[in-house]
Amino acid sequence: MADFTAIADVGRTIVHLLREQMTPDPIPTPEMIGLSSPADKGDLALSLFLYEVQQNGINQQNFWSDQGNSQQAPPMALDLHFLLTAHSNADVQTRALDEHRILGRAIQVLYDNQTVRGSRLQGALADSNEEFRLLLIEPLSLHTAITLFPNQPYKLSFNFIAGPVYLDSGRNKQSQRVLDRKDNMRGLEGS
Repeated sequence: MADFTAIADVGRTIVHLLREQMTPDPIPTPEMIGLSSPADKGDLALSLFLYEVQQNGINQQNFWSDQGNSQQAPPMALDLHFLLTAHSNADVQTRALDEHRILGRAIQVLYDNQTVRGSRLQGALADSNEEFRLLLIEPLSLHTAITLFPNQPYKLSFNFIAGPVYLDSGRNKQSQRVLDRKDNMRGLEGS
């Protein structure tokens, strides 16, 4: 479990994984892979964009954890929906081919690393000994595609889910140990 940085740390982890395995081929430098909207890509050759966050009800925990003199509310289980988009500055005749190569390699990296854990985790996730999975069969609705690419043509992208990601709760309640117990046996003798 991780604090409020869990969402950002998942994005950092995925970018780090892609940078490790996609440079120098097909992307020359790691700095060309980053977090960005596809419409606001700057100099990136591969952008990773978090476009939706949903609560994961299946993996939601319901028990409070004991913290000594207090109890902490259960963490919230989340699914993070990402869009991966390839960008090329090549001329029109080879641009699509470059983007297909970049996107193909990115999908291959995600497929080969569907469970992300251990030394691959970044930030607070690394300290928590957590893991998350990459689900590569997330359909993108036409409405979402239009929303992500306003006033411009749709750009070939690949979307996927990272999760469950556990976001620690900030709610605690005080608890005290039972120190004394009194039993009343009166009235039970005649039964």
